[in-house]
Amino acid sequence: QVQLVESGGGLVQAGGSLRLSCAASGRAVSDYTMGWFRQAPGKEREFVAAISRSGSTTYADSVKGRFTISRDNAKNTVYLQMNSLKPEDTAVYLCAAVRSGLVGRLNIRDVDYWGQGTQVTVSS
Repeated sequence: QVQLVESGGGLVQAGGSLRLSCAASGRAVSDYTMGWFRQAPGKEREFVAAISRSGSTTYADSVKGRFTISRDNAKNTVYLQMNSLKPEDTAVYLCAAVRSGLVGRLNIRDVDYWGQGTQVTVSS
């Protein structure tokens, strides 16, 4: 079992950047496909980005070219670098781990472990 703790959220102006971190304990992040989801008030949780065990990455169309997911095995941490932020990026961002090693876009039902989330607010 892996425990996930997110950090790095906050308030930023449109056009700004943030880097979210997901620190894992209990198991290595390289044992899983790791992903980020987000959930805005009144909306369903949606896929943002994923990185497979082999390091291949997948992004939602809405963030492609602006967000980058990466993994530091030595620190057992996954990151989400978010650039050119828009007000519509405002949401709680949640880290996710998938045991099956899926490659590509993740669905909520694929996720085995969730972090508690970190709030990102982008002002216009």
